[in-house]
Amino acid sequence: MKFGLFYEISIPRPWTPEKERTVYNNCLEQVKLADELGFDHVWAVEHHFLEEYSHCSAPELFLTACAMVTKNIQVGHGIVVCVPEFNHPIKIAERTATLDILSGGRLHVGTGRSATWTELGGFRANPDTTKKSWDEFVRCLPKMWMQETFSYQGEFWSMPERTILPKPYQKPHPPMWVAVTSPGTEIDAADRGLGSLGLSFAGFDEQEKKIKEYRRRIKSCEPVGAFVNEQVATTNFLFCHEDEKTGVEMGKRLGNTFNYLATQLISTREVFSSPSYQSLGLLPALRRAATGPDANEQQTEGMAYGDPARIIRAVKKWESLGVDCINFILNANEVVPQDQVMASLRLFAKEVMPVFAKGSANKVAAE
Repeated sequence: MKFGLFYEISIPRPWTPEKERTVYNNCLEQVKLADELGFDHVWAVEHHFLEEYSHCSAPELFLTACAMVTKNIQVGHGIVVCVPEFNHPIKIAERTATLDILSGGRLHVGTGRSATWTELGGFRANPDTTKKSWDEFVRCLPKMWMQETFSYQGEFWSMPERTILPKPYQKPHPPMWVAVTSPGTEIDAADRGLGSLGLSFAGFDEQEKKIKEYRRRIKSCEPVGAFVNEQVATTNFLFCHEDEKTGVEMGKRLGNTFNYLATQLISTREVFSSPSYQSLGLLPALRRAATGPDANEQQTEGMAYGDPARIIRAVKKWESLGVDCINFILNANEVVPQDQVMASLRLFAKEVMPVFAKGSANKVAAE
C-alpha cells in the first residue's frame, strides 16, 4: 500500500493576498514533511472558478514548487484537463516534460475532462465532446513525448510536423492516469492501460466492483502509451490523533467541511443534458453526507480518521479490495490548524505506515 497527499487547495473568504499565500505555504510545508516521512505521492487538481472549494488553477506551478522542496515524493498532475478550450495538447506535453525534468523523473500525469458546468461553461466547452477530446489527447501525448518529430490531424486539434521540446526525463514517458469519478470511467482507464485515479468517496461495495472490473479489463487492453500503468488509487480524508474520539471529531469536521463545499458545485448533468455526463460521481454521496442533523452519521465508510488503530483497520479494508494507493485530503477551508495537520502526518507515519511497509519483517515488527 502506498500513501499520498491530494490537494484541492481550498481557501476561505475573505480572500486576501496574505491568506492565499499562507494556504499555499501551508501546503508546501505539509508536502515537505510528507517527503521526509516517506509518503509516496503528492497530487494536485486543476480546477477553475470554484470559489473556496479549489484555488488550484495552475497545478503545474504548485507541483514544481513541491518538487523543489522535496527529494523523493512523486508529483502527480491530477488531473490535466484534456479539453482544447482549457489546454492545448502541445502545451500539456511541453509543461509536463519540463516538470518531469525539474523533478528528476518523479512526475505522474493524470488526465480528465472536468465535471462541473461552472468550469465547462466558463471555458465555453461543449460537454458532448469532452470524452472524445480527452481520448484524442491521451493517445497523442505519449507520441509527443517519445517521437523525435510529431504531426497530427484530428477532430479536435491538428499540427504540422514539428519537434516538441523538451522530452520527459523518464523513459519512455511518465506514468499516465485518468480521473475516475463518473460511472464507467474505470472502464475507460482499463481499456487504455491507464492508472485508475479514484476521486470519489464511494463505499466499499461500489469501489470493489469498480476495481474488479478494472483489473479484469486491463488484462486485455490496448495501451495508449508505451506501457500499462495498472494501479488503483482512491481518495480519503486523514486526521490521525492519539485519542480516537478527538481524531474522529476533527476528521468529521474536515469531511463535513469538504462535503459542504462540494455540494455548492454545479454538475454538468444538472444544467446541460449530456449523455456523456451521467453524473458528477461524487456529488450525490457528498450531498447526502452534508445535509441534515445526522450529517456526521452519513459519512462514507472507510474514512481514515481517529486513532492509529482505527485508521489501520480502514486501510487494511481498502488494501483487501485491491487498492494500491490512498491519497489523503488533509484540510478543507483551513478548518484544521496547521500544527494539527503536521502532528497528524507525523503520527500516521509513525504508527500506521510501518504496518503496510514492504517486507513481512517490517510488518511483524510494526504489529
